[in-house]
Amino acid sequence: MSFPLLTATAVLPAIGAIATAAVPAARRDAAKVLALLFSLATLVLAIVVLVRFDPDGDRYQLTESRSWIAEFGVRYELGVDGIAVALIALTALLIPFIILAGWHDADPLETGNKRWRPTQGFFALILAVEAMVIISFEATDVFLFYIFFEAMLIPMYFLIGGFGDRAHQHGEETAATQRSYAAVKFLLYNLAGGLIMLAAVIGLYVVAGNFSLTEIAEARANGSLDMATNTERWLFLGFFLAFAVKAPLWPLHTWLPNAMGEATTPVAVLITAVVDKVGTFAMLRFCLQLFPEASKWATPAILVLALISIIYGALLAVGQRDIKRLVAYASISHFGFIIMGIFAMTSQGQSGATLYMVNHGISTAALMLVAGFLISRRGSRLIADYGGVQKVAPVLAGTFLIGGLATLSLPGLAPFVSEFLVLAGTFSRYPVIGIIATFGIVLAALYTLVLYQRTMTGPVKPEVAAMPDLRARELLVVAPLIVVLIFLGVYPKPVTDIVDPAVKQTLSDVHEKDPQPEVEAAK
Repeated sequence: MSFPLLTATAVLPAIGAIATAAVPAARRDAAKVLALLFSLATLVLAIVVLVRFDPDGDRYQLTESRSWIAEFGVRYELGVDGIAVALIALTALLIPFIILAGWHDADPLETGNKRWRPTQGFFALILAVEAMVIISFEATDVFLFYIFFEAMLIPMYFLIGGFGDRAHQHGEETAATQRSYAAVKFLLYNLAGGLIMLAAVIGLYVVAGNFSLTEIAEARANGSLDMATNTERWLFLGFFLAFAVKAPLWPLHTWLPNAMGEATTPVAVLITAVVDKVGTFAMLRFCLQLFPEASKWATPAILVLALISIIYGALLAVGQRDIKRLVAYASISHFGFIIMGIFAMTSQGQSGATLYMVNHGISTAALMLVAGFLISRRGSRLIADYGGVQKVAPVLAGTFLIGGLATLSLPGLAPFVSEFLVLAGTFSRYPVIGIIATFGIVLAALYTLVLYQRTMTGPVKPEVAAMPDLRARELLVVAPLIVVLIFLGVYPKPVTDIVDPAVKQTLSDVHEKDPQPEVEAAK
C-alpha cells in the first residue's frame, strides 16, 4: 500500500498542535520551537506533494479512498488537482512565517490581575487551523470537506477572541469586549453560512445518493444524474452562500474588518491569507463542478456583487484611519477580483483568480506582518500616530513599501500578473464589468501610497524618533516573502503551469470555451 502522503500532510500539523498544547506551561519557549519545527516539517511534505504532482497527469492525483460511514455513503476521499496543490503549498509556506512573526504575541501579559496568556495554546491553535485548511483543500468527499470547513471555525474563534492585539487605544477591558464581539461576529456569520450549506449537502445526497465529488461530477457530465433546474439552483445557492461568507463577498463581508482589527497581526494574516482562500477555492471545486448550469445562471449577479466588492472595499480602505482595518478592506477588494475571475468563465480569468489567491496570500502577509512590526513598536494602529519612519527605520519602511506596491499590483511584483489575467479574462466576455473593475486599481494606488506617505514620510514624530529597525527574526519573516513576490512577478510560469490544466478541466465542467477575439475581415 502506497504511503498516504495527503493524509500525512494534514495530520502532521494536527499532531504538532497536540504536542505543542501538551508542553508544560513553564516551558513556553520550547512550545514555540516545537510548533515551528512541525510547521517546517509540514512545508517539507507540501513540497513533496508539489514535486510528485504531474500537471499533465490525471485530474486528481495522490488519491486516497476508504470507507468511513458506509450507511450514508460517506467516504474518506482525498485527491489534489493543480489548484489545490498551489494552495496547499501557499498554506504550508505561510504558517512558519506566521509562527515566527507571532513569537512574542502570546507571552505572559502582566496586568493588574496578573492574567496569564496561554502561549502553548496560541501556537497549537495555529497548527490546528493549518491541518483543517490543508485537508479542506484535499477532500473530494463533500461531507468530509464540510466537516473541516466548519471545524476550522472553532480554533479561529479562540485565536480571535482569546489573543487580541495589544496595540489597542481604549484599555484592556474595552479591548477584551471588542475582541469578544469580533470573535462572536466571525463565528455567527460563518456558522449561518455553514448551516445553510449543510442543508444543501443533505439535499445533494438525496439527489445523488452519495457524497463523492468525482462520482457526482462524472454522473453530471455523462447525463446519468439529471437534476431539476430549480433543485440545482437551490443547491448551488446553499453552497455558494457559505463560500461567499468565508471569502468574503459583499454584503457578507462585515465580519472581516472586525476580526482582522482585533486579532493579533499573525492571526489577521492567517484569516485573510490562508483561511479565506478556502471559500474561493471551494467555488471552483464544488460550485462549478457540481452545479455547472446553476453556476452560469448565477454568473451575472455574482459578477455584480464581485464588482461592488472591488469598488466598495477600495473606497473604504481609502478612508480608514486604522492600519489593520485598511488592509482588511483592501483584502475585500482583492477577493472581489478573485471571485470575478472565477465567474468570468474564461481560462484567463480562472487562471488569474487561482494565481491571485496565491499572490494575494503572499503580498498581504508581507504587508500585514511588516505593519504588525511597526504597530508593535509604536503601540498604536492609528495612521495619524506615525510620520517620518523611513528616516529612523529605513529597512522597515522599505519592506513596507514593497508590500504596499505589491498590494496595488505594481508591474514586476506577483499580484500584477494575476490581476492582469483576471481583468483580461473578464473583459473578453464581460467588457463593461472589466472596465469598471479597473477603477479598483486606481483606488488601490491611492490608499496604498497615502498610507505610506502618512506613516513613513514627512517630519519625524517624537514618538517614533527612537524606533528600532527590523530585527533579525523580523527580517527572516519578511525577506523570503519579498523574494517570492519579486520572483513570481517576473516569472509566474511555475504556478501557471500547475494550475492551467485544472482550470481548463473546470471550464469543461461548465461547458464553456474562451470567447474568440473578433478580427476584422481583411479588405
